[in-house]
Amino acid sequence: MSNRVVEGRMVTPESLAELIEDESVMEAEDIEDTDRDCPDCGGDVISVGYMPSVTEFVTGYKCQDCGWSDTDRAE
Repeated sequence: MSNRVVEGRMVTPESLAELIEDESVMEAEDIEDTDRDCPDCGGDVISVGYMPSVTEFVTGYKCQDCGWSDTDRAE
């Protein structure tokens, strides 16, 4: 599925990745459902794979109901 409603607005894979990354991304894959619940509000979490740069691929996670987001980057 390509577009989803997140925090009350429709997002594309690219705009979802930009919400998670807080800056523009080069490319994004389709948005997918996850089996995760948001640790902040218990809402549904969706994921998107994207490339913030030529040398990096990240999977980002975003709650559909609140501002929580996370990535699979090693901290």
